[in-house]
Amino acid sequence: MRESGSAIQDFNMIEDGDKVLVCLSGGKDSYTMLDLLMQHQRRAPIDFELIAMNLDQRQPGFPVDILPAYLDELGIKYHIEVEDTYSVVVDKIPAGKTMCSLCSRLRRGIIYRVAKEMGINKIALGHHRDDILETFFLNFFHGGRLKAMPPKLLSDNRENVVIRPLAYCQEDDISRYARAKKYPIIPCNLCGSQINLQRKVVKSMLAEWEKVQPGRSGIMFRALQNTSPSHLLDKELFDFKSLSQAHNLNELDTVFDPH
Repeated sequence: MRESGSAIQDFNMIEDGDKVLVCLSGGKDSYTMLDLLMQHQRRAPIDFELIAMNLDQRQPGFPVDILPAYLDELGIKYHIEVEDTYSVVVDKIPAGKTMCSLCSRLRRGIIYRVAKEMGINKIALGHHRDDILETFFLNFFHGGRLKAMPPKLLSDNRENVVIRPLAYCQEDDISRYARAKKYPIIPCNLCGSQINLQRKVVKSMLAEWEKVQPGRSGIMFRALQNTSPSHLLDKELFDFKSLSQAHNLNELDTVFDPH
């Protein structure tokens, strides 16, 4: 609660009058996110609405009754969107190739559409601190970019604000919390069955680093919050051409805006 509350406050994720679409996959992260947001809703000095949403992608064996039963028990408003993205992904991605990229793009497009149709102004996703670090290293090793997952994001079409209330929460803590709450976990039969995902390799690497030096993940995460543009090499981020003895580096770091 403390970590999610800090993230919400630090990035001004939720404001008075917001209508928040809480995306549920049936996994531990999204269950925990919904739980925490409902607790924050009861305690917060502002009024905001929560609407849970699940995208039924028509994966074989997906238990369609579990989430509606769980949400009915909670007494929260929810929406189940049915869209056969499973067949699309299986048809388009060759056997043995990673399906996550296409699957996530399809999901994102559907979620954005549903949010617009329902008059939603905030979309909450269940990515946590470990997801953010893993994404950073995936982009670093394979994409040639210093880029992670922002806790708050304006979509490219500027019609959707995405928030990640679990941005400060560790996966191990979420796992313990989910076990204690006994959530009805629904496994992903699409990407969960793929054994050679680069994300799993990065996750294993970070776990090994953490084992060798406990607390290293926290240090790396703090590094993402303490960047020095003048000490990197991005000419679009820092005005190296105008740099001279007459300028103060801290002032340039602050005022330069390539846009």
